[in-house]
Amino acid sequence: MLPVLGIVLIVLGGGHWAREVAIGVLILNGVVAVKITAAIWQAKVALTYVSGGWAPPLGIQLRADGLSAAMLLTTALVGLAVGIYAPKAFFVRQGENETRKSFTFWILFMGVCAAMNTIFLGNDFFNLYVALELVTFAAVPLVCLSGSKPTLEAAMRYLLFALSGSALYLLGVALLYGAYGTLDIGKLSGVVRPEPALWAAVAFMSVGLAAKTALFPLHLWLPLAHAGAPPAASALLSALVVKGSFFLIVRLWFDVVPEILNPRAGQVLGLMGAGAIVVGGVVALRQERLKLLIAYSTVAQIGYLFLIFPLVEQSTALSGGMFQAMSHACAKAAMFLAAGLMVEVAGSDRLVDLRGVGRVLPLTACAFILAASSLVGVPPTGGFATKWLLLWASISAQQWWWAVVIFTGGLLAGGYMFRALAPIFSQGSHSAPTISRPREVIVLALALVALLLGAFPQKPLELLAIGHARSTEVEP
Repeated sequence: MLPVLGIVLIVLGGGHWAREVAIGVLILNGVVAVKITAAIWQAKVALTYVSGGWAPPLGIQLRADGLSAAMLLTTALVGLAVGIYAPKAFFVRQGENETRKSFTFWILFMGVCAAMNTIFLGNDFFNLYVALELVTFAAVPLVCLSGSKPTLEAAMRYLLFALSGSALYLLGVALLYGAYGTLDIGKLSGVVRPEPALWAAVAFMSVGLAAKTALFPLHLWLPLAHAGAPPAASALLSALVVKGSFFLIVRLWFDVVPEILNPRAGQVLGLMGAGAIVVGGVVALRQERLKLLIAYSTVAQIGYLFLIFPLVEQSTALSGGMFQAMSHACAKAAMFLAAGLMVEVAGSDRLVDLRGVGRVLPLTACAFILAASSLVGVPPTGGFATKWLLLWASISAQQWWWAVVIFTGGLLAGGYMFRALAPIFSQGSHSAPTISRPREVIVLALALVALLLGAFPQKPLELLAIGHARSTEVEP
């Protein structure tokens, strides 16, 4: 409810106070996320809260396990970093008139945070549908804040894919309710049975959510949308928004139907993930614009998330996938924000125009290197820990072909990241920047988190395991 309160206060107070309200809300949101995580860590089981005292199926239950806590912390961290970074582009000084961008950005930003929190705590598939729609209608306008024709076209394509995905998801939800009379995840896991209604529901929901996640070949909306949005919005879209729909696929496959679905169904999602890794990496290698290169790398990195589904029986696979969601969020947010600072200095995101920008923005360039290292999988970054867990799962499952895909993806990532880094550190003639040091520090801090996740992975992995294997629930 904190980001919703932020929206109300911004509407009442106007754009002149939007920055202060948003950052205050984001700080409180982080405190609550830490408290929830601490409670889960201490109890070692998932926590539940029944809204209004009405238990499911009549009422709504919120549930937080280790996966939820990890993503809540990630959302709070990335959100606060973006909130501190963004004001230069979306700030109105006293005496100046509000603009559409300055007023709208903060409201949409709070809407994204509220929707992501709801997705990570929701335990009812219909209420999760409502949260998905809130994500869509907060995220799509972020793409076209500039109002230019290319960004409007990118936003429209995003909207069409998102609404199509929502329709398929809602059709699956209707089938589940018609067959079993409940949409509560906990209750569904105990009553579902192998039958055509379940298979159809899972298929519709999975395809719809895959479209929202931009899984290959349903990724056509993502590159132009992420590359055309302002840097702060690009960071939100790539680091957080695409993770929400992926999180729901995890809930569906791992919490509701893990023993019922045919293993071949998981292989299909795995093949789509492998296609994303290879195709996204190859296309990223051919890009001449930095933000488009980063956007196509998002397509590739999303592919790693879906390698967990053919390895559903391996416990390390789920940990690897969720670890990828966390480390990728921090690294990709740092990368888009760093790209924004470099574009401010160079005046363009074309690689040829970025020559020498790393020499005048050393902290930003360092952050970009650390984030790139995580995406490539260089030890001891979070990206390396992710790939190690997925490699171990594929070897343990005797499905060696996924290991080949992971190695290939690492080589491609190294290639396109070298293409980005080479001009940044070459000779150039850029003048001394006017970039504020706190913005550079924020970007570097995000990249360091992506590094530390891999250097000290044990505690995050222990957190991810809490309350997931249908552990006994406790009331807070």
